[in-house]
Amino acid sequence: MSYAQCPKKAGLPREIVKWLQSLELSFYLKNVRRDFSSGYLVAEIFSRYYPQDFPEHSYDKGTSLSAKQKNWSQIERSLQKLNLHLRKEVVDGTIHCKPGAAELLVKEVYTILTNRSIWGVEGPESDFTDQEYQELLPTLARSTASKAIKNNLRITEIMAKPDISTNQRKAEVILHRHLEHRAAERALNPGRFKVKPNLCQLAAKRLLPSSQCDECFDSPSSRATTSKLCSSSTRSRAAVSFKEKKGASACQTLTG
Repeated sequence: MSYAQCPKKAGLPREIVKWLQSLELSFYLKNVRRDFSSGYLVAEIFSRYYPQDFPEHSYDKGTSLSAKQKNWSQIERSLQKLNLHLRKEVVDGTIHCKPGAAELLVKEVYTILTNRSIWGVEGPESDFTDQEYQELLPTLARSTASKAIKNNLRITEIMAKPDISTNQRKAEVILHRHLEHRAAERALNPGRFKVKPNLCQLAAKRLLPSSQCDECFDSPSSRATTSKLCSSSTRSRAAVSFKEKKGASACQTLTG
């Protein structure tokens, strides 16, 4: 079986898509994130190169969490026999359909089986969140705090590790990241959020460099304001009176 066309929105390089087409997999690849989460396609790909170690009949095509965990544990045991390894964080992200995890997994599998490197496989570590997608959306369409936790903490993660403290820490990390992005948005666009400058920010605006002050003083409006300030300052200075202290003069006579 061969693909009639490239899968839409696959997120994979063309070279890898052609490689997958040449393997003649058992079913059509439509959604990379969903189709590779069960592990069946990964086992089928390895069976094309190692048929004795990856028998297709021993893997389940189901999409339940138990079927996924069973398939991936069997894949891990077979890879250990061949002295091959896939990164655990990438496998976990693929199981839970995290953004970008399945694409990175396919690239690693391609590199292992073909000894060819694809640009981006050895790139910076991804956190497998929807941050990149959220940045493409307009500000009004971006996720709220509760939606960010829902998008980045999948129900299968909670089912796989039902520890309350662990899931609470994950939710706190997601919430902290969301608040940081929101604070950055408020700083970049204070008019939309109706942010009023505090006293510290107002004082910082008044403390301008000397070059900026000279430019400001050259304008006619600034000259008018500075003349008013100077006149008011002279009037205030004229209103101040100084008195000589008698005690100081007496001390001077005694010392003399």
